[in-house]
Amino acid sequence: MKRLTYLFALALLSIAPAMAQTSETGTFHGAEATKSRYRAVYQLNTADTSVISHALANIQNALNDPRLKEKLDMELVVYGGANILYRKDKPQYEKQLQDLQKQGVILAMCENTMRMRKIKREELFPFVSYVPTANGELIIRQEDGWAVIRP
Repeated sequence: MKRLTYLFALALLSIAPAMAQTSETGTFHGAEATKSRYRAVYQLNTADTSVISHALANIQNALNDPRLKEKLDMELVVYGGANILYRKDKPQYEKQLQDLQKQGVILAMCENTMRMRKIKREELFPFVSYVPTANGELIIRQEDGWAVIRP
């Protein structure tokens, strides 16, 4: 019994520093980026402009995170109602999208959505890439270890 009590006390002492780090105000500064690469794919399927703006801001925030500088691969997969994001007749997002692409973000459009909604490539910005299906892209990326993020 004494040995069990000793082992329990020893275990508590070994986790105490970790517990203190997260419970003391101002001592935790976020997770440490220890890997050489991080990968995230954002999925967007709504025409709600506040959700679209939020998603674009989230992507930029991740790109600006100093822990992830030069370590981040990103993709934005658009399908369903979110197709307005890539449309030439809705140019309010064009500059922001071009800025994201210049920072390495892959801008992908679902060809299945295009077929269903009768959208032609000529209606979309010329810098957009295409995937056969958004769901297929998300499944593949997740199985390849990418974080799948839905804003």
